[in-house]
Amino acid sequence: MINRKDNNACVGEGFALELQNCLPKKVLVISAVNLVEGGTLTILRNCLSFLDTAPEIYEKYDIIALVHKKDMFQYKHITLLEFPTVKSSWFLRIYYEYWKFYKLSLSLNPFLWLSLHDISPNIKAIHKAVYCHNPTPFYHSRLIDLIYNPKLFLFSYFYKYLYQINISTNDYVIVQQQWLRNAFQKMYSLSAQKVIVAYPNEKSCMHKMLNNKLGKSVSDSIKIFFFPSLSRPFKNFEIVCRASELLMKNGYTNFKVILTINGEENAYAKKIVGRYNNVPMIDFCGRLSYEDVCRMYDIASCLIFPSKLETWGLPISEFIHYEKPMIISDLPYAHETASGAKQVAFFDPNNAKQLADLMQKVINSDVSVFNPVYRQKIDEPYTSSWKELFNKLLNS
Repeated sequence: MINRKDNNACVGEGFALELQNCLPKKVLVISAVNLVEGGTLTILRNCLSFLDTAPEIYEKYDIIALVHKKDMFQYKHITLLEFPTVKSSWFLRIYYEYWKFYKLSLSLNPFLWLSLHDISPNIKAIHKAVYCHNPTPFYHSRLIDLIYNPKLFLFSYFYKYLYQINISTNDYVIVQQQWLRNAFQKMYSLSAQKVIVAYPNEKSCMHKMLNNKLGKSVSDSIKIFFFPSLSRPFKNFEIVCRASELLMKNGYTNFKVILTINGEENAYAKKIVGRYNNVPMIDFCGRLSYEDVCRMYDIASCLIFPSKLETWGLPISEFIHYEKPMIISDLPYAHETASGAKQVAFFDPNNAKQLADLMQKVINSDVSVFNPVYRQKIDEPYTSSWKELFNKLLNS
């Protein structure tokens, strides 16, 4: 399964330099069997892409990635082990995390086991770390969540207990923002030096032609608002639709809103599209490829990001580089993610009228209320790239 050099081959090959190359490599395990879509999949891809292009790591370590499906990835220096059934039920997920992976860890004898998906598994490793994406323990559930996403509703109450299992056995707990570090320290009595704030090191967008999903052509005189996201109730698509409807009723037609749902994703999306499909300014284009999202960033006049629950909010940091207006939720995650942006207006994610007023200003080319967001100072331990993060994890 893993290519290791035979120690016997070292005999007679010249000591120091050759000996180092002949010794068995240490094992680095990246566990990510639950990551298949959205921002968490982006994090996984970026992580593996870094490791696959980092000779200072792959020359010293056998890198093994535990993934949902091997055909989702292709790397030269990473061994992929797939576990396609893990996501089929929570029973299987728990079975793998607390029993199956224990046996796997005994056979692999890893130097570092990095769990990229929240749960601290029951495993044997010299060093352990867990990357915590899911902020649901800090989310105030609503009735709409129970109706359209009962799993989220339940998770908001019970996920904190899943986090708690084995969390103290990790050398490090990794989160994406300072406010999450503070919350984890308080909830799980973790020391400040044990919780790393690791800012995502997102790739620059590649501008490619749109595919046919976007379809409709847009005049240069029309302002384009863009909100890329998966269909989840906490993403708050309805507030963008309500604001668009208000603008239409007030006589504004020279704008377009691109939303990456089409009603086929789930009951929540079906409800949103059914309710607002009569607003011609809204284009429910459906899910886009990463390249198409990047192209939309290029042609959009303004990013809207109304989500009520994020550990980061990748579209915000991706859109910063375009130096165009952003209208985003007035919540702690958004203030931290937007750090360094030049044109930002924050709004109450429950106030459609406030959002409509800000959209109206963009339509009228009035950016007087859009302001810079100054960079926040983040306490140590803190990393701003995968290189910095793995340097800390592998040399702790």
